[in-house]
Amino acid sequence: MRKIFTNGQFYTFNPNTPAVQSVVVENGRFIDMGTNEAMLLHWGTSNHEVINMEGNTVTPGLIDSHLHLSLLAQNFTNLDLTGLTTKQEVLEKIQFQAKILPPGEWLLGGGWDENLFTDGRIPTISELNQVSPNNPLYLSRVCQHAAIVNSKALENINYHPSMSVPEGGKIVLNETTGQPSGLLLESASDLIKQHIPAKSYKTLKDSMRKTIQFAMQKGLTSVHTNDPLYLGGLPQTYQIYDELLNQELLGLRTNLLINHDFLGCLRDMGMYAGYGNETLQIGAVKLFADGAFGRRTALLTDPYHDDSENYGEAMFDQETIYDIIKQARNLSMPVAVHTIGDKALGNVLDILDLFPTVSHRDRLIHVQVLREDLINRLAKPSRIADIQPRFLASDYPWVEERLGKERMKHAYAWKTMQHAGVICAGGSDSPVEPIDPLLGIHAAVTRKAPGQSHHGWYPEQKLTMFDAFRLFTEMGAYATNEEAIKGTIARGKLADMTVYSKDPFKMNDADELLTTAIEMTIIGGNIQYRAN
Repeated sequence: MRKIFTNGQFYTFNPNTPAVQSVVVENGRFIDMGTNEAMLLHWGTSNHEVINMEGNTVTPGLIDSHLHLSLLAQNFTNLDLTGLTTKQEVLEKIQFQAKILPPGEWLLGGGWDENLFTDGRIPTISELNQVSPNNPLYLSRVCQHAAIVNSKALENINYHPSMSVPEGGKIVLNETTGQPSGLLLESASDLIKQHIPAKSYKTLKDSMRKTIQFAMQKGLTSVHTNDPLYLGGLPQTYQIYDELLNQELLGLRTNLLINHDFLGCLRDMGMYAGYGNETLQIGAVKLFADGAFGRRTALLTDPYHDDSENYGEAMFDQETIYDIIKQARNLSMPVAVHTIGDKALGNVLDILDLFPTVSHRDRLIHVQVLREDLINRLAKPSRIADIQPRFLASDYPWVEERLGKERMKHAYAWKTMQHAGVICAGGSDSPVEPIDPLLGIHAAVTRKAPGQSHHGWYPEQKLTMFDAFRLFTEMGAYATNEEAIKGTIARGKLADMTVYSKDPFKMNDADELLTTAIEMTIIGGNIQYRAN
């Protein structure tokens, strides 16, 4: 049935018809747009449904170019420590959870961030033992680049001082005793993860269903998500999404980033970038080049300002990264590489320059600190910078201590990249940051955290409201080579739309975004979420 969405303020992001009152949808795509009168007169003759948008603002459907739905799903089943501001709160929540678990059962969770704590630093292993004496404990940091464990967890892996740690990882020891402090960095967490019992297929699928519905409540119509490591491998990950999206028809368009660990599986299953349909597709091959600023593991050209002997950590040597990218290229696959530090970015670009491009764009994820010489190397039509504006709201001001003021001129430098012609797509990296795209847009426009009253950190890098929305609409489509079928409201494109309670483009103060509600999420012309 033909649908006519009328009486709205539609911002199309299409320069030929930048704003219209009505759009017409048939077979899940836009077929016309214009004034209320013209659309109803021409298309409102028979076999149609009229949906009154009641004057609300509409944009192309919001796209999150990089997140981890599977990790967000764990918040529905595991202990969520996101946003806690004291170590004491963390310990109390752990203790409460431990008391309701049977002895021996794993206590799992994450989201803690010691930069928020006002009463101390990361819990020690003795503190963790005290609040969880009978349950092995594994709690990941909000960035997913560190975790804390208790002695029960170390007993489960038969820890001994000489045990081998995966490349790029570290078991942090107490400087006084030489014993484990309870803190694991980067790939050292893999020692623990392999001993954690796998969740049942039903548990995983049920939590993913809730997460997909939650994402659509936030206005998202498409996501690019990295999940096989947390959903039991590539075949099971694809099966879960296929059942939820193609069989249950939940709606959320999903592009799957595939960890390099599953390159052989990709080949054996005959999958490639773009494999699937307009709802579920295979994306790029994901790998990590470095860590994060929080634990000083992002790889820098010059040492950390607050740790003059530390340059960060390379997750792999150059030969290994070369080999992984070569394997991906042998499958004609693009890569999506986690690169937070400037040295990590330079290392990856050095290798990418050795290979011919493929049909889909390579993606450099995060790109949080640059060097002048790297910017033009990023500005190629075959490369995407997947940025997370919301990181700024969480990282300032402590990140200045890590990097120093001089280096901050090229950190979180979105305007600089835009002017240089770098194609940037916007994401959240949820659950590292909230999945809410309006928070990312707010950070891009204001360069401050909600509730702060200053003019923004390095305000010369602020984006306009229009350009910030483009990050999460049109440019998100570029990241998956889908700019011809989505990202703007135009004839022939997929009828994906997000509807708001306020007009972001007429706001006197961008802080109004913080009280803007999602009224509807429309995917393929179907209303997948409607506010009560």
